[in-house]
Amino acid sequence: MADIVHYRLEKTFPELEDLEKRAIFTRSEIREIVKTRRNFEYKVKRPSPLKEDFLEFIEYEKQVDRLRRLRKKAIGNGDKKRKKSSVSDLAGVRRVIDLYRMATSRFKGDIELWFQYLEYSNSFVFSDNSFYSNCKKALAEVMRFHPKVPAVWVYAAAWAYDHDLNFESALSLMQSGLRACRNSEDLWVECVRLILTHLNKLKTRKIMLGEDNSTLVVDNKLNEEKKWRDENEDLFMSLDDESGANVQNKDHDKWDTLCVTVLQETYREAVKALPSSFSLRKRFLEIVEATNLGHLEGVRTEILDDMQKDFSGGPDYWVWRATLKLTDPQTTLDISKEEGRLQADEVIKVYEEAIDILPSAVMFEKYINFLIEIINLKGEEKQNAEVSGVSDHTDAYVSHIVRVFTKAEALGCLNDDLVCLYIKFYLNMDKTDEALKLAENFCEGIFADAKQLWVLRVTEHMKCATKSGTISKDAISSVFNLFKKMLKNIAVYDDENLWFKALDFFAKNKKYFGKLLDLCINLLTKDGGTDNGFSLPATLVKFVCEKEGIHKARELYKRQSSPVHLESYTHFILSGITAYLSLHMTPYPCHRKPLRKQSNVTVAVTVAVFSSHIVPQTAKKVSDIGSLITLPHPGLGLYKHCLELEFSIDDEESVANARKLFECALTTYSQDISLWRDYYSMEMKTGTSETSSAVYWRTKKTLGDASALSASIIA
Repeated sequence: MADIVHYRLEKTFPELEDLEKRAIFTRSEIREIVKTRRNFEYKVKRPSPLKEDFLEFIEYEKQVDRLRRLRKKAIGNGDKKRKKSSVSDLAGVRRVIDLYRMATSRFKGDIELWFQYLEYSNSFVFSDNSFYSNCKKALAEVMRFHPKVPAVWVYAAAWAYDHDLNFESALSLMQSGLRACRNSEDLWVECVRLILTHLNKLKTRKIMLGEDNSTLVVDNKLNEEKKWRDENEDLFMSLDDESGANVQNKDHDKWDTLCVTVLQETYREAVKALPSSFSLRKRFLEIVEATNLGHLEGVRTEILDDMQKDFSGGPDYWVWRATLKLTDPQTTLDISKEEGRLQADEVIKVYEEAIDILPSAVMFEKYINFLIEIINLKGEEKQNAEVSGVSDHTDAYVSHIVRVFTKAEALGCLNDDLVCLYIKFYLNMDKTDEALKLAENFCEGIFADAKQLWVLRVTEHMKCATKSGTISKDAISSVFNLFKKMLKNIAVYDDENLWFKALDFFAKNKKYFGKLLDLCINLLTKDGGTDNGFSLPATLVKFVCEKEGIHKARELYKRQSSPVHLESYTHFILSGITAYLSLHMTPYPCHRKPLRKQSNVTVAVTVAVFSSHIVPQTAKKVSDIGSLITLPHPGLGLYKHCLELEFSIDDEESVANARKLFECALTTYSQDISLWRDYYSMEMKTGTSETSSAVYWRTKKTLGDASALSASIIA
């Protein structure tokens, strides 16, 4: 390996001598360059070099060559002789290309590295013939190693067309790529773009030579120029005889017809390869329409007919067709102007045809969203509509939207999103009573299990109750009953926004706020909390903390347990002991031996101890921890949030509460490393060496490895 490294360094001697002779680098700088190159050469020549080694070496050589060019330019301003080419001018480029070649030979599967190689070689392709041939070899190798990558074929075809100026070769490469990557949409599109680019160049050439044919002219301005040129034919001098020009025009027409035929065949083959790709045909049509050639009208008609035949059964096709009627699809139509209303009517015709052929909820939703957008009834835009004068033209569109909603309901095409859009439409028009009545009918009818609809209904009732500033008892009672009814029908314990609104709404009334908390506890008793994402118990504690302070939040999760839960727990234990006594104190068959008298006494003592000691201790334990913590599955989020609250208070009680929380959490989540880490960190800060050691050894016993605890302390 050392011989190879020294040989490669010796090859750079003429270059370094020239750099010193021209005073571009000093001797000490050259010595440093050689030292750095030697280190890099040993790295890339070792048995298992890394990709980063090559990239660092390449980047270093690029920087050296960049510095050489800057110094040569600065020195050469005063001495023209130093501006002449020398052996050092392209030596750095050759070295970088050689490094890229070595890297790609080592890492043949790295397509990104291959493209870096091609881009760098391509930037110097006109500097020397060797770079041109090297780039062609690199293209051949990358196509051999990565024939299934469409970008490789696109790059090769573009290189052949731009540098070799060979359309036939570029088209042949594209066709080879399509055979290898038949299902690549980008490759088909680039193939069409290549053909049309060549057609445009041919057209430009004919116009510049005065050989333009009327069949290729689409612009009326060009037709007028051609007519004027024909009328003033004597002002122009022909470059060839008339017969030669006619023959040349005939040859060009044949070539144009051939290119259009190739384009049509390419499109048909693309459709065969990707028959279900709607975006492919859209991209084909966009390319054809952007090309100003008269011969392509037949291709455009064919694409449109095929799209209608194959995709008229999907909403994307109709939305696309409606968009074609707009002059600028990116801006909202201004229906205060005649032009805007005409475009809107054209789009409405398309959507009307769509809902007749494809009556679906998605189609109706697209249709209604377009109508709502043009009349500016989305939120704050409603107030702006009256100022701009748009409201004078919206009445017809508003009534039309109502008819569309009615038609969707009659056809059974309503879904949850469309119903909510229906209600919001009335709300945006300040028809709150109609909107709430509509929401009630849907919630009591076929959309009784629609979560989004129920949430919208309850939220709007809360808004209506708070409009006057003060909430009446009847209003808050009505909203609470509606909220309670919603909880019976659907599960909304994961809707954070709804719960925050409900807590904020009922917090002004202690009676109903307490009822809401009871509803939450009953709901969590059935379903429990969540370990990830939104946690309802944690939200309750957080809300109380924000509104009433940390101490009230602590009281919430340390509330006395519900007597029903404790009684149920006690009854369960007592029933088990009663069954045990009835089994062992009744007469046994002859084949069973009765219990000894001592055993009976032991059982009796157990019952006495349970009645006098265990049950009160259990009650004390439950009451100490609290009703939220003692839920069947309170969720990891509640534990962590309560721990954060306790950590925010620096007193002895908070440390004791935090220990209890950690112990409760670890009974369920004993494999959670973050809990053990936080517990150990707390004991290291606030506890003693004994408590921290106990947590450490418990972690090691439970998880098998306590190294994460030490790492967290070091960090």
